[in-house]
Amino acid sequence: MNRKLCASAVQFNITLGDVDANLAKALSRIRRVHGEGALLAVLPEMWSCGYAYKHLSTLAEQTPRVIAALQEITAELGMVIVGSLPEKAGDTLHNTAYVIDQGTVAGSYRKLHLFSTMGEDRFLTGGDRTLVVPTSVGRLGVAICYDLRFPELFRKMALEGAEILCLPAEWPKPRQEHWRTLLRARAIENQVFVAAANCCGVQGKLDFFGMSLLISPRGEVLAEAGETDAELSAQFDFEEMANYRFQIPCFKDRRPEIYGSLP
Repeated sequence: MNRKLCASAVQFNITLGDVDANLAKALSRIRRVHGEGALLAVLPEMWSCGYAYKHLSTLAEQTPRVIAALQEITAELGMVIVGSLPEKAGDTLHNTAYVIDQGTVAGSYRKLHLFSTMGEDRFLTGGDRTLVVPTSVGRLGVAICYDLRFPELFRKMALEGAEILCLPAEWPKPRQEHWRTLLRARAIENQVFVAAANCCGVQGKLDFFGMSLLISPRGEVLAEAGETDAELSAQFDFEEMANYRFQIPCFKDRRPEIYGSLP
């Protein structure tokens, strides 16, 4: 039977430091995309509060109740939600993406590559493992924002069987073309679907351009948002992905004995 999935990316202007306002936005938009048939929704990076660094430790204490709200709505709607939140673990803070599958936390991923240009490494601790997790909608690989610039991470997830690469982000102007080009490249080189959700609007000195994207394994843009709040959806056809991999067998034709294998 041909597997098809209606996937979505949810893009909105994050209200800095206001967990309740952002949670209300997210839940209403999740319901909206579900009404359009979506069973997978990707939310932006740090969507519950943004990078409110001075208060991040306190804001992270609210993450368990945010996760509980996502568990409740995904159980009700039969959905999978992916998005990143601040996670407090003892004395450290992480930027952690959670995969919530029909009421259960199926997996979590702590951002590996911290964006030192903006001082992220001064406030947060990077993760030490990748994540490919089986869910009710397929095998998901998860990365966060700046991770996009490190192709070896995505190849590792593809080799581990990821069918959809999910990427929450807060990617600002003026690097729109980097965002679009790298997302398409990750889809093309790994022959997988990509669902990337960026935020939009202005936070402090940063202006976020949105442009969330849903991309096919051929690199085709199936749906793309503008610069304002948006929900976009597209059909992911897994049979088309399998056929394309058969036509151009990149994985079979790899030469790891020459250039080395990924650990």
